[in-house]
Formats: sequence, structure tokens, C-alpha cells
Amino acid sequence: MQFSHITLTVKDKDVSAEWYQHLLGKATVTPRDGAGWSRWRLQWPSGLVIGLTENKKTADHQRFSESNIGLDHIGISCQSEDEVRAWAVKIDALGYARGPVEDVSYCWAVTTRDPSGIPIEFFCLKN
Repeated sequence: MQFSHITLTVKDKDVSAEWYQHLLGKATVTPRDGAGWSRWRLQWPSGLVIGLTENKKTADHQRFSESNIGLDHIGISCQSEDEVRAWAVKIDALGYARGPVEDVSYCWAVTTRDPSGIPIEFFCLKN
């Protein structure tokens, strides 16, 4: 069994789609609308799929908080410490804020936040 996709509620799907594509590269974008919501489905050649949903009930001032029940962060797998460090360099080059490259007991990681405040972590497990 494996994950198929993740769909996130965001403040502005257009701004978020642009942000994710600047960070992760060009994706195929497919629209979908429903009663009270609108979504972009982004799919990258690697098979990664992220849905970005703009919900009409979301207040303009709302921002993501990992202290609420639900999502804490999204982790994107890297193959090495060097790859994690390369993501840190790319995040810096794009002008996005990020945390330090972390060396913890089980992995290397670096985290940035999308325009809605959702943490995106690039990590690799240590052997």
C-alpha cells in the first residue's frame, strides 16, 4: 500500500500552486470545483500529487497551525544528506524562509512553509 495523494486546504490556490511549482518544478495542473470549493490538482512526473483546495468557508485571516488536530507537516523523501542540503540551497535561492538543516538521531531534514503556513520538510533517513 502507498499514498495516492494529499489534498490541502489553502488560502489561495493560485498563489499556492505557483509556490509549489517554483519549489518542486513544473506540474500538470487539473482543475476541479464543487459546492463551496475550488481545487487545483498538481501532479509531477515523479508521481507526487498534491491537491490545493480553496474553501469558501475559510476565513481570510486563517493560517495553518500544526497544533490543531489534523496535519502536522508534509515530508518529501530525499536520498542523501547532500540532497537535503541541495533543497536548502534551492529554498534560499527562491527567497523562501526555512529552518536550519537538522541533524537528528534518525534523519537529516530542512523545513520551509508554503504560503498558507503548511510545513514542507525535505528529509532523508540515516542508515
